[in-house]
Amino acid sequence: MINLPDLKTAQINGKKVFLRADLDIPIENGIIQDDTRLEEGIETLNFLLGKGAHVIIAGHLGRPEGKEEKFSLKPVADYLAKKLNSSVKEGRVGEFEGWQITPELYLLENLRFYPEEEASDPVFSQKLASLADVYVNDSFATVHRAHSSIVGIAGLIPHYAGFMLKKEVEVLSNLLENPKRPLTVIIGGAKIETKLPLVEKMHQIADYVLVGGKIAQETKVLLKVQHEKIEGRKSALMVADLNPQMSDITSNDAENFLQIINMSQTIIWNGPIGITEGLEENHEISSFKLAYGIANSGIYSVVGGGDTVGYLKKIGLLGKFSFVSTGGGAMLELLSGEKLPGIEVLGSV
Repeated sequence: MINLPDLKTAQINGKKVFLRADLDIPIENGIIQDDTRLEEGIETLNFLLGKGAHVIIAGHLGRPEGKEEKFSLKPVADYLAKKLNSSVKEGRVGEFEGWQITPELYLLENLRFYPEEEASDPVFSQKLASLADVYVNDSFATVHRAHSSIVGIAGLIPHYAGFMLKKEVEVLSNLLENPKRPLTVIIGGAKIETKLPLVEKMHQIADYVLVGGKIAQETKVLLKVQHEKIEGRKSALMVADLNPQMSDITSNDAENFLQIINMSQTIIWNGPIGITEGLEENHEISSFKLAYGIANSGIYSVVGGGDTVGYLKKIGLLGKFSFVSTGGGAMLELLSGEKLPGIEVLGSV
């Protein structure tokens, strides 16, 4: 079990708090498409402000190359101002650009506009730490990254886990230690470079591993070869075929997936198994069939990953899942037994 410092015990009245939040949300033409991650973080923010802290929120959006306007966090500033019945003013905190939301709340511009962030540059980490007295991480989706705002700053000033991050770790750790079986893990999506190594590690905890989407199409042979090499206990592996249009898994594989789901007691789902963008009204696609099947099964279900969560929210089934994780890769890495840098620096195992 991972022990994290309890934010409720922190002395923060009148203190400056650097809040590392999960701000990596879908934004199109300056309009937020899904505010799930922002909503999940409101509890920690309200707690800090209610305790008399001066809060500096920071995070990242996307993978910008330098300062790209389309990756600006200005829409997030507007969102927070609306939540707090305030207005946005451009300002600076130290040498960092950002916005004043209220006299007690600032938002920094996208930290990935600075290459030193992802490089975990110690000088940059010190600059961030100099802005505050206390550090709080409430961004579970980024704790598998050893970046300045996740690891570097936490090692320099008193630090705590936010409520959302703490809940994620508790729920997923319990799931890892004592899941109801059979346990089925469904992995889809297109981020092959991050998900392929995790498919193998899922054999450590799962009874069934179901793989669909682009990752299945491009790595089918490799996945099966890796599976054959695993010694000792290993789960049953099913890798779906794609339809001729390469847009979805076949109907036959979708039915096979559903049969395994109906035999399970616990489901973990990360990544759509076909294209879902713009297909919210199409109930014939496999991602909808799986979502509907899981949501109405009564099985304990955990879902994570921005694309999957966003899709489930659009089709009105998100609330039917037992637990919604804000993390994608972080969720899978924690469940596969990896030590996550952002968690390690906060507590102890």
